[in-house]
Amino acid sequence: MNLTQKIIKAHLVSGEMIPGKEIAIKIDQTLTQDSTGTMAYLQFEALGTDKVKTYRSVAYIDHNTIQSGFENADDHAYIQSVALKHGIYVSKPGNGICHQVNLERFGVPGMTLIGSDSHTPTAGGIGMLAIGSGGLDVAVAMGGGALHLNMPKVVKVELVGALRPNVTAKDVILEVLRVLTVKGGVGKVIEYVGEGVKTLTVPERATITNMGAELGATTSIFPSDEQTLAFLKAQNREQDYTPLCADDDAQYDESITIDLSTLCPLAACPHSPDNIKKISELTDIKVDQVCIGSCTNSSYRDLMKVARILKGKTVNPNVSLTISPGSKQVFTMLARNGALADMIASGARVLECACGPCIGMGQSPKNNAVSVRTFNRNFYARSGTASASVYLVSPETAAYTALNGYFTDPSACEFYDVQMPESFEINDNLILKPEDFKDIEVTRGPNIKPFPLNTALPETVKGEVLLKAEDNITTDHIMPSNARLLPYRSNIPYLSDYCMNPVDPEFAKRAKEKKGGIIVAGSNYGQGSSREHAALVPLYLGIKAVIAKSFARIHRDNLINSGILPLVFENESDYDNIDMADVLAIENATEQINNEKIIVKNVTKNVEFTVVLSITERQRTFLKAGGVLNSLKSE
Repeated sequence: MNLTQKIIKAHLVSGEMIPGKEIAIKIDQTLTQDSTGTMAYLQFEALGTDKVKTYRSVAYIDHNTIQSGFENADDHAYIQSVALKHGIYVSKPGNGICHQVNLERFGVPGMTLIGSDSHTPTAGGIGMLAIGSGGLDVAVAMGGGALHLNMPKVVKVELVGALRPNVTAKDVILEVLRVLTVKGGVGKVIEYVGEGVKTLTVPERATITNMGAELGATTSIFPSDEQTLAFLKAQNREQDYTPLCADDDAQYDESITIDLSTLCPLAACPHSPDNIKKISELTDIKVDQVCIGSCTNSSYRDLMKVARILKGKTVNPNVSLTISPGSKQVFTMLARNGALADMIASGARVLECACGPCIGMGQSPKNNAVSVRTFNRNFYARSGTASASVYLVSPETAAYTALNGYFTDPSACEFYDVQMPESFEINDNLILKPEDFKDIEVTRGPNIKPFPLNTALPETVKGEVLLKAEDNITTDHIMPSNARLLPYRSNIPYLSDYCMNPVDPEFAKRAKEKKGGIIVAGSNYGQGSSREHAALVPLYLGIKAVIAKSFARIHRDNLINSGILPLVFENESDYDNIDMADVLAIENATEQINNEKIIVKNVTKNVEFTVVLSITERQRTFLKAGGVLNSLKSE
């Protein structure tokens, strides 16, 4: 068996391990963050479970950390109180980004983890089967429920050779994205094997598994080996180590080979993580902003290399450089060894240990800027500036580029070798343990509004086409997540005014005037973040169905959880025959939903076309009831 199959088999609750067939697996750990967490805990409370049933559940506060009003602070108070009341650990603001802290302090090889953040697969770098999910799925898991998913195919990525100086793990995953594209991982787990794996540290592996989310993959995973043991020993967690790997004769559904020794520094160019070019092809491009950090590249070793590059030098006068350490642990160690002083002396602006610019929470670039970032996504307008061109690169590329003011190929620059520390500084004083708190009263601020609930599926689903969207519509398009809107993640009515704003600023107004309708879209609809607001806000606006050429996995599941029909064109050419404002109808919907193929009538054009609804009996029950919570309540 391969490693993915071994972990799934050890956690299998129901189903057969046949690719495409639905399975249910037991979940050992969960994580939430404050952008999605408030809604997840409101849903958890609605389930009526007194205490979490998992081995470990952690609530992180790392997204909504700019407090320009009471809203974010209120959300933090709610999350902390409701989490501690129900047996959930809390990582307070300033302790760090959820995925970095989880890797350092909680990741256990061989365990399963789901998180209400699409980059939860970061923990695959330590040998966990870690999957991003909607908040409701996480709430159910915290209550002791299994995670239901289709058994994924497993793709073997064999790494051979070793990276050359100043070629990095970031370049490895950018190469994988170049080969497989942002749609290439849908329905699959990416499993890394080969001699090259042994050359990569756990944080390097985590960089690769982190951006596996950009492939659309269910998750990515590395074996647990000597590198894993060394990392856990350094974190004083040697007891959590278990050696794990695929069998020598393991079978895979697909395979590719990457020779690490042939790679060169790469960049993902605007506006997609799979738009890959060599840095050497970009050196005539002037740069305005450089941002280093995020859950992808903010580890101790990453930032030590940046500090070595910056030491004794000055950032180009035309460049704004920001650095966000990934955790308090990293930040403290940089401060103690002098690296932080070297960064500050160079002219870098050091930000707090949080997601920050990666999610558009501050540091939006100027109009028409070129922004070079070590982050994982460069979707249109995600930075907060629609006219900006955002590139994704390694920390080494970012640091040299900040000094020169132009894209700089680090393979032609000095190499600074930084070894992993034999021991990390351990101070968990910003992690609150529920057993230390008694008689907790849940705090609810006025910005926390009830989440919307759907109604049971009607006999006829009918509505106007409110939007005809193109391919690769992201959750950032559907529900923007910038510094202005993040404080309202617990206020769906307020957010509804901004739904689809980057695509069509009139969409929300039109949806409210028409009292709902239908969205038509191209391929890979809903790629990107796991945020279920991208389903809950359309639900609030009365969206009854989304008809697309294909869906991203997490968003499709979130639509089903909310009772919105995710329908796929049987013939993609039918997409071309639908116009804005056409009225579409599904008659006998409660009967048709029992079939995989459903007839949709274009009432305006008086023609019919066929869509496909590939769901399980369990999901069919959810859609008929108008969502998971309605279904659970009826039970």
